Amino acid sequence: MPGLLSKILPHEEGFLTLFVRQAENVAAGATALVELLTTYVDPPAGARRVKDLEHIGDTITHDLNTRLNQTFITPFDREDIHELASKVDDVLDLADAAAGRLVLYGVKTIRPGVVELAQILETATREIVAAVRVLDKQDHILDHCIEINRLENEGDRVCRALIATLFEEEKNPVEIIKWKEIIEAIETAIDKCEDVANVIETVVLKEA
Repeated sequence: MPGLLSKILPHEEGFLTLFVRQAENVAAGATALVELLTTYVDPPAGARRVKDLEHIGDTITHDLNTRLNQTFITPFDREDIHELASKVDDVLDLADAAAGRLVLYGVKTIRPGVVELAQILETATREIVAAVRVLDKQDHILDHCIEINRLENEGDRVCRALIATLFEEEKNPVEIIKWKEIIEAIETAIDKCEDVANVIETVVLKEA
């Protein structure tokens, strides 16, 4: 099977490079969120680290869209390029939202299980990186998509358990609202990873 990029001019390989950079930046953001939740010694600094990576991600997404608008021949369908760039960007936006809420809401300690949820997100973003790196070869690319789908199901399970425990144990309604938003932001970021996998699957099926 010919690679996705075999149909295009050599100078168009910049799309793949940008997608890899974008995916790696998202994975770095997820790792930064895990580190923030795990150490939790300087929440504002940890949240700023995630925010800085989110800004870098916005720049890469802008570069992808600019290249798309300036390029006549693209490695795969234009709408799929735009959709993939947007969905990957969404993952880091939500990780940043979770980190920001920790500071905004003045969270003092991290509830049990929240780090585990963030680690699922981190693992899913690494699978995105692995999938994007083989977009031109399609080498076991669907295996990464399947693993992301499995991680999304695991994230749903952990999220439901966390929220159930939150309502059982927490008596302060304000704390319930705070933590429900934080937990759901992380879980939605995992959902967005599955959206990324779905776009990649679409691209692969079109090129089959």
